[in-house]
Amino acid sequence: MNKSFGILLAIVFGGLAPLAAQTDYANGIEKWRQEREANLKKETGWLTVAGLFWLKEGVNTVGAGEEFDVRLTDNFKKGKFGQIEFHNGAAVLKVENGVEAQSDGKSVSTVDLVSDEKGKPTEIRTGTQMFYLIKREERFGIRLKDSNSEARRNFKGLHWFPIDEGWKVTAQFEPFPEPKEIAVPNVLGGNFKMKSPGMLKFSLNGKEYRLQPVDEGDGTLFIIFRDKSSENETYRSGRFLYAEKPVNGAAVLDFNKAENPPCAFTPYATCPLPPPGNSLDLEIKAGEKRYDH
Repeated sequence: MNKSFGILLAIVFGGLAPLAAQTDYANGIEKWRQEREANLKKETGWLTVAGLFWLKEGVNTVGAGEEFDVRLTDNFKKGKFGQIEFHNGAAVLKVENGVEAQSDGKSVSTVDLVSDEKGKPTEIRTGTQMFYLIKREERFGIRLKDSNSEARRNFKGLHWFPIDEGWKVTAQFEPFPEPKEIAVPNVLGGNFKMKSPGMLKFSLNGKEYRLQPVDEGDGTLFIIFRDKSSENETYRSGRFLYAEKPVNGAAVLDFNKAENPPCAFTPYATCPLPPPGNSLDLEIKAGEKRYDH
């Protein structure tokens, strides 16, 4: 083979390798985005959330109509569904005679409601609707979902910034001697107590930034942050980002996977907000844009 021709081939194929890597990266991000949208649209996704009702001590009536404490959507046609007797954190559902309700695929008339603080909550289904008990701070409430919700029926898709691998950065992870409990503000006006394993330090556009993640229990880093793009293009209250468990003191932050919190899609979510120090003084034009609905 002619030596100069061999050099030319090496240059050509050497140039193709980075292009192929870029294509693989972009395809991976596109696949992740498709999966995120599919999760939102599924029968139990955030687009189906149709109500949140805080329980009071004593009897809480359940049914379709303004007169009920827990209000099902109009897709329930029988008026009163039943009632929840709530005392000191214990909730018992009693279903009205003649109303069909199921839990774990079995018909129920009376059932103790286990809340989501203990793992999988007791789910009650009737028609297209499903509800369960949640606990947030010291309050208990009923979260209602309807697979035939207006938000799900009218979903038009998500909006994204162009994929740019420059927004994928490696952060230095600075662990605390022991995970530190921090107060993370939430949309309820209170604070969630969460464990933070340390700090993340990284550079963008020549400037150094820091973010404080929390650990959701499996080592994955959960980052609640806000940046200057929230003023005009992204969700005003901030966005979420997940990162794999740090390896050798480093964690990869891919802002192309920055996503809106559930509160961007429903007023009935109880989202955490960025903790102090997690507001960045730059525009991160990457990831999910503000949801237009």
